Amino acid sequence: MKIVLLISIASGLLQITSSCSKPVDNTKPVQPIDTVAMPVVPPVTNPVTPPVTPPDTLKTYLALGDSYTIGQSIPSTQNYPNQTVGILYSMGLAFNPPDIIATTGWTTADLLNATSNKSVPTPPYDIVTLLIGVNNQYQGRSQFEYKNQFTTLLQQSIAYAGNRISHVIVISIPDYAVSPYGQGTGNAAYISAQIDSFNLINKEVADNLNVHYVDVTTISRKALNNPALFANDGLHFSGAEYALWAAMLAPVIDSIMK
Repeated sequence: MKIVLLISIASGLLQITSSCSKPVDNTKPVQPIDTVAMPVVPPVTNPVTPPVTPPDTLKTYLALGDSYTIGQSIPSTQNYPNQTVGILYSMGLAFNPPDIIATTGWTTADLLNATSNKSVPTPPYDIVTLLIGVNNQYQGRSQFEYKNQFTTLLQQSIAYAGNRISHVIVISIPDYAVSPYGQGTGNAAYISAQIDSFNLINKEVADNLNVHYVDVTTISRKALNNPALFANDGLHFSGAEYALWAAMLAPVIDSIMK
């Protein structure tokens, strides 16, 4: 499947290396991560190839984000945009392969630079999703900056959807504190609290602009102590985890397109 990728994994800042680890302020009050039941992991299947039909009858999907959007450390067919398109096809809704603008390590500023300096492939899109912010948290970027830049990105997303607000979906930031890497930092509770604070911002902006919002943070936390839900790098999620996200996202898109 043809996917538009702007990938620069080598320069990604969200990596498992001691040289790029950022000291964490352990003086801040933290809350322990709730222990939750592990989910039943569904089998990962490759997206179904759309039927041979005239191009103008197929729907279009643009996914904006970072390593979680491209599916760092797993086959691209198993990232959540591709799995979502596969589910939609099985539901009778045929999409072209998703266009993806995302790179490991990107902050909101990086995504803004990319969309400002490169033409988005073929707007307007029938669906646009936006998931960005984990690297803002990881790099210690301010929440004020995140809110301003995320607002601009969401406004761009609406424009990419042909100014159809109802065709845009914000996806919450998952919690990497539950990953083997996150658990090994000794600061998992603080990371989780920070992720929550950034998600409060993107949820507020999404609500203010009246776009859809899909919370994958809660289900990402159920991956705690479940190796099958993580990629081999011990930090990013596996195709099995992204299948859970796709199962949440597909019905929202289906309802939008009806």
